Amino acid sequence: MKALVAVKRVVDYNVKVRVKADQSGVETANVKMSMNPFDEIAVEEALRLREAGIVEEVIAFSAGIQQCQETIRTALAMGADRGVLVQTEVELQPLAVAKLLRAVIEKEGPEIVIIGKQAIDDDCNQTGQMLAALLGWPQATFASKIVISDGQAEVTREVDGGLETIKLKLPAIITTDLRLNEPRYASLPNIMKAKKKPIDQLTPEALGVDVAPRLVTLKVEEPAKRQGGIKVASAAELVDKLKNEARVI
Repeated sequence: MKALVAVKRVVDYNVKVRVKADQSGVETANVKMSMNPFDEIAVEEALRLREAGIVEEVIAFSAGIQQCQETIRTALAMGADRGVLVQTEVELQPLAVAKLLRAVIEKEGPEIVIIGKQAIDDDCNQTGQMLAALLGWPQATFASKIVISDGQAEVTREVDGGLETIKLKLPAIITTDLRLNEPRYASLPNIMKAKKKPIDQLTPEALGVDVAPRLVTLKVEEPAKRQGGIKVASAAELVDKLKNEARVI
């Protein structure tokens, strides 16, 4: 069985995000970038499936600018076998990524695709669901436990009311939640080995995929700063302020 994992290059979660002066987006120049944390969990799960003898090969996929190769190298250092980079300067949106993933999946033929439930930069939480729809494959989102046997995946997923366990036939799409596992650190020997692992480089044009953006960002603004609280003398005054000033009741 072959597993494909999608990894995204995002602003590191420890970095304080700053809006550009022209309000066209967030500042990424001279900012530390890293792999999306949910995608790290996806890579870890694929590696555990390989260590269990269920998966034979783990492929790390990424799409975007040339520097996304660094994110793939991180996945290779964790233990993935090889990488696929679809290089483009176009700002990719979830539908475009799903279409690129579909093209690569049809080329590589994996039986299971594991991706993070969302990226911490846009928080869209759409790519996995769109990919499942494009392929016509079953999907399990927000997975907190995965058990694979007899060509089926039993996935425990987190829902508003608690946990839900579903069973899917492979091939399938699975998106990962925080409690699925704890990603490993890449050791120095594995980081050195990752430099020699192959990364196939493709383009959207070679895959026959139109990645033109469907949405346009008009303006990006920082959220308003929280104002200091005040003390009230009575419950009646509190209700009055909530009703007439805050207008929340």
